[in-house]
Amino acid sequence: MALHLIKLSVGTRDVADLRRWQSGPGRGHDGLPRHVTRMRPKREAELLEGGSVFWVIRRAVLCRQRLLRLEEHRGQDGVPRCALVLDPELVKVTPVPRKAFQGWRYLPARDAPRDLGAFAEGEAELPPKLAMALAEMGVVWGAAPAGAGR
Repeated sequence: MALHLIKLSVGTRDVADLRRWQSGPGRGHDGLPRHVTRMRPKREAELLEGGSVFWVIRRAVLCRQRLLRLEEHRGQDGVPRCALVLDPELVKVTPVPRKAFQGWRYLPARDAPRDLGAFAEGEAELPPKLAMALAEMGVVWGAAPAGAGR
């Protein structure tokens, strides 16, 4: 069973904003998005067995990205940090409310929100507050209807 991380995407308005941010200068030489964090997860082996980073945007978990590897990163200040190297694909998940916290937290697979599929190019996105309100009512927006695609 995979172990995941959950992380706030501070200052991000929505998933499209996260995508724009990750397509900027934070990419590595291999073109993959990275997120630099102060602490390196000690449970690296478990995370790299299919784990993802679940992103909290405006107090709701809205998407995830597969975690590909962890790399040492040294900034201009020389302090060692950890770069989370991510798959560029953002996967929609069932919106789940989440209060603010610092850093990242481990997220066991059994507690992870359910996948709703990949974001389509140009797909309309609900504002995080509306997505949360619908989820609280039991309405899952953006999921394929049962039996679709078979």
